[in-house]
Amino acid sequence: MVRLAWRGRPPRMGAAETSLRAAAAGVPDPTSQNMTDNKDGVAAVERALTIMNAFRIDDQALTLHEIANRTGFYKSTILRLLVSLIRFGCVQQLPDATYKLGHAVMTWGTVYRQSLRLEDHVVPVLNRLVELTGEGASYFRREGDVRLCLFRVDPRHSVRDHIYAGQVLPLTQGAAGRVLVEFDGDPAHWPSTRVFFSVGEREPDIAALAAPVFGPGDKVVGSIAISGPSSRFAETVLPSHTAAVREAAINLTQQLGGSSDWLLGMRKS
Repeated sequence: MVRLAWRGRPPRMGAAETSLRAAAAGVPDPTSQNMTDNKDGVAAVERALTIMNAFRIDDQALTLHEIANRTGFYKSTILRLLVSLIRFGCVQQLPDATYKLGHAVMTWGTVYRQSLRLEDHVVPVLNRLVELTGEGASYFRREGDVRLCLFRVDPRHSVRDHIYAGQVLPLTQGAAGRVLVEFDGDPAHWPSTRVFFSVGEREPDIAALAAPVFGPGDKVVGSIAISGPSSRFAETVLPSHTAAVREAAINLTQQLGGSSDWLLGMRKS
């Protein structure tokens, strides 16, 4: 548990906080009357979290103007909220008057990763994928020159692709393996394909669709796939199956703390 509190008096404000408070104190803010609690939450907390969410993976630091543009908030509102965010280590003010996320965010990330049970996130997504497509769904992780099936949910069909959790498969055969190879490196060299399709690469008459799953820092942490007899992967169902795999990858990526921008088509390789 992360405790962000102090016994006794709160710590004294530093020069950065003092200047922020002074800057904010004399500026009228039309939104201040709305920064109150409501039945759906606390407006001030939501605004503070919106400021933190304005920072992106490729940002070094942001100016006050950039934060205002990304959040839509008045600068006076931002300055007032930054006082508290800086005090609790959520944001750091740099000497050039720009801002970056603070040390508390790293602490929270560590706590989250240590409490993360991968199975709790992956298996429900695989179950949903089987429900939508009728085919078996798997989650793979790269282990050196092979891929390991960490989780598998079988379909109801008796005729299916026989894969089991713990099975080791070739990295260079099948859509799920190729995904792990193609996205292991600089994002600038990623392929334009979001969902890979393969037929007969690993086993004759077996088809598969797979997409990458990203973790923090644009790192590929696995691939999610459906597979089954190629006769059931007809052109009439490929679009819906492809969309289902892509949505599953987006869902899982977001749950694991990764950016889904590339899967959503918001960022090109």
